[in-house]
Amino acid sequence: MLIEWMKLRIAEAVLELHEELGAERPQDLKIAVEQPVHMEHGDYSTNVAMQLAKPLRKPPLHIAGLLKNKLESDAEFSALARLIEVAPPGFLNVHLDWNDWARREFHSSDAFGGKAIIEHTSINPNKSAHIGHLRNSCIGDTLARILKKTGREVEVHNYIDDLGNQLADTVVGLLHVPLNKEHARFGDFCWDIYSGVNREYAANPVKLSERTNVLHALEEGDNGLSWIGLLVAERIVREHLEEMKAFGIDYDLLVWESQIVREGFWQAAFERLSGTSSFVQETSGKLEGCWVLRQTATGTSETAMESDEADQHQMDKVLVRSNGILTYTAKDIAYHLWKFGLLERDFSYQPFSDGLWSTHHGGLSSSTYGKADTVINVIDYRQEYPQAMVKQALEVLGYAEQADKLRHVSYGVVSLSPAAAEELGIDTSSGKSSYAMSGRQGVGIKIADLLDRMENVIDEKRSDAHGLSSRIIGAAAIRYYLLRFALSTEVVFDLQQATEVTGNTGVYLMYAYARAANIIAKTAEHGTGSAAIPAEAEPKEKAELALIRHIAAWQDTLHAAARELSPTIICNYAYELASLFNNFYAACPILKAAEDTKAYRLWLVSLFRQTMGEALDTLGLPAPARM
Repeated sequence: MLIEWMKLRIAEAVLELHEELGAERPQDLKIAVEQPVHMEHGDYSTNVAMQLAKPLRKPPLHIAGLLKNKLESDAEFSALARLIEVAPPGFLNVHLDWNDWARREFHSSDAFGGKAIIEHTSINPNKSAHIGHLRNSCIGDTLARILKKTGREVEVHNYIDDLGNQLADTVVGLLHVPLNKEHARFGDFCWDIYSGVNREYAANPVKLSERTNVLHALEEGDNGLSWIGLLVAERIVREHLEEMKAFGIDYDLLVWESQIVREGFWQAAFERLSGTSSFVQETSGKLEGCWVLRQTATGTSETAMESDEADQHQMDKVLVRSNGILTYTAKDIAYHLWKFGLLERDFSYQPFSDGLWSTHHGGLSSSTYGKADTVINVIDYRQEYPQAMVKQALEVLGYAEQADKLRHVSYGVVSLSPAAAEELGIDTSSGKSSYAMSGRQGVGIKIADLLDRMENVIDEKRSDAHGLSSRIIGAAAIRYYLLRFALSTEVVFDLQQATEVTGNTGVYLMYAYARAANIIAKTAEHGTGSAAIPAEAEPKEKAELALIRHIAAWQDTLHAAARELSPTIICNYAYELASLFNNFYAACPILKAAEDTKAYRLWLVSLFRQTMGEALDTLGLPAPARM
């Protein structure tokens, strides 16, 4: 990576300067190297001289001048930098020799080592998935792609909660809620059943006892209700996997919650937790009989919360309810002990579909899965507290190192814009800026319905149907739409906005790639050019320089996204790359340019196509030769 390489060279110059001045070696000095917004300020810039002014007791401009001399005497650095400038109040601005850059390879020494397990999707297997679920899956799949491209070993899990309230409610509904209505898929039928049974609960709360009965039956297994639950869950999971496949999303392992209980994982975790002072059974109060993981001193103070919030957080730390039913957090703790290879037991496995394995009682043994160095969980911000409790459980068991390597990738939920809500028949007279989706109320946009709608929009807007299918283009457009927002942002989903094909969209990126591919294909067809590095690779036009500067930042951007676990960084880079290429295409004739200029510009087009292709693949979007 170029920036990393430059930081190392600058760091060496800083150390030499300290030795010459008799100053102590700097501690924890963070050298920043960035691309200036204005190209006249150089291709890269650092403010390290300003950081050194106080400890060295010298003006920043003077320090910058000394560092400039040292970098110019560094043969490797000076070969890459055709000009190093000192600028007030103490910047070092570096202008690259692009001929030298074009012939170099920059490798990364980022210490991302070890195996990473990424858990994402993890939809309750009780009904069809909606667009909020899809945001989770797109984020998780893109993070897996980012880490793989940086050389990391990655294992992707999809956790199937086949013992939870949601599945129990659907089973209750299938048994007791009459519904005669045509549905294309079982998941859609269960969507209506699930909302129907929750209406029944609201009208007659005594029927909630049916949920408790089913929950007990699911945990016990080997009974009629548990088999019904298993059949429902497996059918729904297969439909979920089919939906995700349309967006290029796949997994290595399905982990079934029931196997965590029946294979003794929770019992092993319970025994370990019982040996700590943090895990106790309450003997009085409203939690009497519950096994509770007490908060550490650094935990959130419940007394400082509003009562409703405190009650919710208190429920989150209950691991075993007084009726013996395990909470989700209890099973999650056992699961994470296994993820890190800290339990002396393992699942059995069997194939579920092509290339996908599943935990399964009586299956095959395997040493492939688990034993992670880092665990990354993609779960929305509402699960922050349960995730913190899993981390705390690791800490109280003495696994501080593993707790430190448990990363929660939190993101904002997807809600509906007023227009989208109104289209679904929701009362929008309150005038709110967004409306929450609710599975219990049957409110939301199903993934399959959205993809059908997007396919129709693409069909209506395209003039050439010989490239990618409208359905593939539509899936790419939806995926990019859900990725481009900052993770912390609530996505207010608007159907009109989501189906746009111009501006900052996945379609815009793919069109830019297809344009470059078309130019390269034309030159190959007529034998009029080559994509090889030209003898003169120095940009002459402003649009050429802007494009090559951005291309040079690709590897650094990729590794920054891996460090920060942020797909949005890649989206921002790719959109700017497409914009700069289109500006270059408009400002700089390529095939009609003079031969020397054409050779350079064709090479630049080829370089763009390669870089954009990698960015599209990282985002899970196709790289089409023709749209």
